Amino acid sequence: WVHRRVRCRVTLRQLTLGLLTTVLCGCGGLLPRSDQSVNVTWKSFDEAKAAFDRIQPGFTSVSDLEPLGFDPYTSPNTTILTYLDVIKYFMPNQSIRLDDLDPAVQACIRARNACRGFRMSAGETHSKRHGSVVLDLFNFRRRATQSGWQFTALLLAHDDRITYKLWGGQPKLDGRTDRRNPLGPLQSMDDVLPAVVQ
Repeated sequence: WVHRRVRCRVTLRQLTLGLLTTVLCGCGGLLPRSDQSVNVTWKSFDEAKAAFDRIQPGFTSVSDLEPLGFDPYTSPNTTILTYLDVIKYFMPNQSIRLDDLDPAVQACIRARNACRGFRMSAGETHSKRHGSVVLDLFNFRRRATQSGWQFTALLLAHDDRITYKLWGGQPKLDGRTDRRNPLGPLQSMDDVLPAVVQ
């Protein structure tokens, strides 16, 4: 009976030590992660760009946009712009004149209500924290990686016909953060203490 109790204590200590070591050294699977998708029509930046390249100003109509994934009325994260919004977008300050803009943009602005703009965004972002659970939990050290892609498109339509297109974005998001706080949970009190003192 005594021998069994001793063996049980040794086993319990080993289990406790093993669990503590695992938690202190890593266990990245316990740390939070987040995934965000915007307009999941395309699986990559290249797919979105390939669909965008099929839009031909002067020939593509607004109804032709749906099979390409750019339908302004059904695609998520789409903003419909009035000609006033188009002016703000292309002429954010007085140093840019109407004559400086692309002829298709000038025609859109002059057409007023006969012209509309569509601004669309798509992409995926993945964020994952890794490292020691204890250090992360008590805010001593937090490490994270970010990955994904973003694609944005701007289309102008005059009388239901696409007359201008513009694209941009980030083909590959790749970021790392490594934040160290020597004081751990007390580090966040830096912003609180001055307010309390006042």
